Amino acid sequence: MKKKHLITGITGQDGIFLTAEILKNNPKDVIIGTSRNYDKSNFKRKLNVLMNFETDDKTIQVAKVDLLELTAVKNLISDTEPDYIYNLSGPSSVYKSLSENIQTYSTLTTIFNNLAIAISDSNLDCNFFQASSSEMFAPSLSALSEESKLSPRSPYAEAKLQIHEKLQLLKGIGNINYSSGIMFNHESEFRGDQYLVMKIINFALKVKTHKKEVLKIGSLDLIRDWGYAGDVAEAIYKINIENESEDYVIGSGVGHRIEEILNIVFEFFKLNWKEYVVVDSSLLRKGDPITITCDPRKISSRLNWNSSTSLELMLNKCIEFKLKITD
Repeated sequence: MKKKHLITGITGQDGIFLTAEILKNNPKDVIIGTSRNYDKSNFKRKLNVLMNFETDDKTIQVAKVDLLELTAVKNLISDTEPDYIYNLSGPSSVYKSLSENIQTYSTLTTIFNNLAIAISDSNLDCNFFQASSSEMFAPSLSALSEESKLSPRSPYAEAKLQIHEKLQLLKGIGNINYSSGIMFNHESEFRGDQYLVMKIINFALKVKTHKKEVLKIGSLDLIRDWGYAGDVAEAIYKINIENESEDYVIGSGVGHRIEEILNIVFEFFKLNWKEYVVVDSSLLRKGDPITITCDPRKISSRLNWNSSTSLELMLNKCIEFKLKITD
């Protein structure tokens, strides 16, 4: 039977990969998306990079819905009656949340609350996935699991934690399976230019075209669990169709230093990053942990999911896509 999937924030990198993942597994299903800034041609162009078949407007329907307005969200849920809901919407920049703390916190929590109220009022029988964040965790030298201590250090993380805790309270209520994926750093060719990986790639491109500039980085030694958004989307899909209310950390389980990213990116262009990169510790967030890595044993054993894209392959995909669109 044809199912309906509602994806909030469908035009973000996770939304695009999730759309492709759903259609790869269920090409006849219907996908309803919401986006604040929907550009149909740009969305389809990116989707076509991932898929070997065209989609029509009946398969994917994207609407500009203000998720901060409860009435609009109620209408969206009652009109579409989705079988699966994936909440990927809201601000995603931790650093930006430090300067826009009230707006970031309010936006993330209001969107979730509106969805939860609308789902409850409509008496839906559905599965709900919430995009949680590894930023919720307390600093730890050990790999982080579903049971690790939570201690947010930014307005973004505080909002994610409040949502995560509300999700736990909703479990077992009605006919809804509430799950969350606590996602670690993940990148892709569709990542915004304001994020570190894309900043490094864009800078290397400028250097290659003989523009003499300097790139300032807070540290070479921070270790993060950098995964690929395509792998993460596969995990999101598996979690939400599981028909159980469970939480999973989603990450590769492998930590990489920022210096490794510089080595791979600059080696691609046959450049020496040491000639262009300057370390400026003032750029670091206060209390930023040295290491954040994932312990993905639960999702590996229960859902048979493992990250399959190496750091080098992920970075090469990003570089090659950038080269293609800048030619």
